[in-house]
Amino acid sequence: MPLIPEIVAATEALTAIRRDFHAHPETAFEEVRTTARVAQLLEQWGIEVHRGLARTGLVGILRGTVGAGTRAIGLRADMDALPMTEHNRFAHASTAPGKMHACGHDGHTTMLLGAAQYLARHRDFDGTVYFIFQPAEENGNAGARAMIEDGLFERFPCDEIYGLHNMPGLPAGQLGFRAGPIMASGNRFDITLRGTGGHAAIPDRAIDPVVVAGSLIGALQTLVSRNTSPLDSAVLSVTQVHAGETYNVIPDEAILGGTVRTFRTDTLDRIESGLRRMVETLPQAYGAQGRLDFKRGYPPVVNHPAQTAFAADTAIETFGASQVDRDTPALGAAEDFAFYLQHVPGSYLFLGNGDGTHRASQAAEGPCQLHNGSYDFNDALLPIGATYWVRLAEAFFRHHPAHR
Repeated sequence: MPLIPEIVAATEALTAIRRDFHAHPETAFEEVRTTARVAQLLEQWGIEVHRGLARTGLVGILRGTVGAGTRAIGLRADMDALPMTEHNRFAHASTAPGKMHACGHDGHTTMLLGAAQYLARHRDFDGTVYFIFQPAEENGNAGARAMIEDGLFERFPCDEIYGLHNMPGLPAGQLGFRAGPIMASGNRFDITLRGTGGHAAIPDRAIDPVVVAGSLIGALQTLVSRNTSPLDSAVLSVTQVHAGETYNVIPDEAILGGTVRTFRTDTLDRIESGLRRMVETLPQAYGAQGRLDFKRGYPPVVNHPAQTAFAADTAIETFGASQVDRDTPALGAAEDFAFYLQHVPGSYLFLGNGDGTHRASQAAEGPCQLHNGSYDFNDALLPIGATYWVRLAEAFFRHHPAHR
């Protein structure tokens, strides 16, 4: 790959930084050590740092030395880890019990740092780069929304914004782009079914909420199979069922929990409406009652077409067409980068993490998949991602007018 030699020379140092982040994971809004290290490095490289957005987020500001252009590009990396146990036993495995960088945010942060270091040494561009280091992407904590609510775009007005996520299973270093929806919305629901408890041997004197739950679980699937267009995509999964405490008692209550994912907001509207209708009416046929608590989480990640085309063109110019997929499949997972794209045009892309053969000795035997205790970020991507961010920023200022 035609990587930037100066960044390639820094690969060993970047790998040490990434593995240090991996060994010291911090979960949502607790990224104190991570933020301090990021700020230290940015300031060391002469980049202006603003801390305190969304509690533990920060933004680095780098102004070019060519002209007085007011154009600005935002490049975002997420910093938080997951509240889960790591199974790996290599030297840089997590030292924090119950916390792990199982999604590669340690690598995302480090790639953006690599780009920041290079651009700080080569400021021959006309405009401003905002390096956005965001907390709390995982588990619906919506660090992106918190950054926006704390004035991200008022204080650091970006004309366009870009982000990426590593993707296990894609060949290492391959870049995937998709205009329009690329990731789904993530939403949660809780259903409470109230019946009348009684002896399991005398069911005719009770109203069994477990039976109601079984009927409802099957009926809910028709909201996708019969109420959603086959040309659309949606997933409704019941992932929790809680009822009863012992064998010979029909309980008073059953509780269901689950998730709904869609790529379109109007599809989500219809599913939520149908879900509420079923929960409130189907139990009545059994003499029971149902209540729904529906929580909308992250909206779909919808890439802007012009910015996606620009980002893909830049990748082809940098790495060659064989390394770029302009129509990568959409992913059913959710990402709070969606909130940024509701305010500023931009694009979110995937960077292949490979098949897991990169993992160090003493890696766990499980798959190298996201949110898995055997996962580890592929350090070979560090110079690739950093090079791409640099070339994207350079192309942005080269191809866009200097003034708004």
